[in-house]
Amino acid sequence: MEKEENQNIKENNIDQEKNQTTDPQSNLEDIEVKKDTEEQKSEKTQEEKILELEDKITRTFAEMENQRRRYEKEKDEAFEYGGFVFAKEALALIDNLERSKQILKNDNALKDTEALKKTLEHFEIIYKDLLSIFSKNNIEQIECLNKKLDPNLHQAMLEIEDDQKEPGTIIQEIQKGFKIKDRLLRPSLVGVSKKPGNKDKKNEENKEKSDGNND
Repeated sequence: MEKEENQNIKENNIDQEKNQTTDPQSNLEDIEVKKDTEEQKSEKTQEEKILELEDKITRTFAEMENQRRRYEKEKDEAFEYGGFVFAKEALALIDNLERSKQILKNDNALKDTEALKKTLEHFEIIYKDLLSIFSKNNIEQIECLNKKLDPNLHQAMLEIEDDQKEPGTIIQEIQKGFKIKDRLLRPSLVGVSKKPGNKDKKNEENKEKSDGNND
């Protein structure tokens, strides 16, 4: 009886060992599947990294191109308009010459004298030289007389009645305007025409009323 029990125990142990022992082929397949899965994960990660790098490189090149364009634009503007502030300040020379000429012309002590004539001639030479220097540096006067008022170039300071001109026509230049290439340095200060008022008509109406009352 005891022998039979020992035999049964041995057989049970053998069965358990068999159950615990796996098929070598099955193990190999499991390993290969696991390996393939890990490789796929690895490949996917590498693809993501490549895409990220490509995106970063594309963004970097785009930023570099934008910076290059900004630099080119700033360089061109500096070359074309670098003297903008200086040119604007230099306009004071033109204004002072104009004022000086006007003061001398209005001086009764100098009126019709040879000294005044020669002084004005010298002023005119200096004035033309200044305009020539301005012109060589693309600084030009704004033409305004007998032109329609352009708010981009002219600034109306007063209105003058004129029945010979269309309303809004510039008939007086108070201060010269200038521009450097296509950029405005300062607008021309001008007087523009307007239609005459109806003062005469009103006076006639008032006169008629007055005459009627007297009758």
